[in-house]
Amino acid sequence: MQKSKTILITGATSGVGRLIAIKLAEKGHRIIATGRNNKALSELAKRNMMVFESDLSTQSGVKVLVEQLPQIDIAIFSAGIGTFEYATEILDEDLLEMLQVNIQAPILLTKHIASKMKTKQHGQLIFIGSQAGKVATPKAAVYAATKHALIGYTNALRMELAPFHIDVTCIHPGPIDTPFIDHADKTASYRKAMKRVLLDPEKVANATINTIGKKTREVNLPWYMGISSKIYAIAPSIVEKLGKNFFNKK
Repeated sequence: MQKSKTILITGATSGVGRLIAIKLAEKGHRIIATGRNNKALSELAKRNMMVFESDLSTQSGVKVLVEQLPQIDIAIFSAGIGTFEYATEILDEDLLEMLQVNIQAPILLTKHIASKMKTKQHGQLIFIGSQAGKVATPKAAVYAATKHALIGYTNALRMELAPFHIDVTCIHPGPIDTPFIDHADKTASYRKAMKRVLLDPEKVANATINTIGKKTREVNLPWYMGISSKIYAIAPSIVEKLGKNFFNKK
């Protein structure tokens, strides 16, 4: 990244997205930060970022954002939301919001952003996925479904955009020590159960930034989860049986 790039970052008002935005701005890149928290956006604006308050849970919110965007070189889709609850007990509004923010929004944004990138014959799309999209666990059925859908989408997208020199990268972290967890699980049992393996958000942000300008297909964090997900793909019933107690900690 020797030259300054114009970089869009969704979900830039908290967690990993915020860290990525700040770090890239400090490197001299032109950052377009989006989110729903106006106060947090105002603080990012003081760091010389272009900010847009946007609600990506609606099609109209996505449309408004798209209409305001200039030509960008890189898009980092970090916006995401989760609610940990059993599939039969989750509230309809929580279910729909996950579908809209986690999968509908990045797909709609990509449609418009990638179309412009194709005319320039260059660009990079970086998606923050999750290990949940590879190995699902109880009380995360809907969340895992959105992240699994993202894997299928980006795998096809990568092939479609390769002839136009547009790279597609997925970052698949395990649970991260951010406010996301507290929002997803109001009981705090998930944080307590996973406290020993929670990822440092700084590590995730740095790993994401390190993929910029590279033809990196995916990054698994921590690295050993990439191996466990491959074992799960080969022998899911065995992994589910052996990991039953671990999975049921939620």
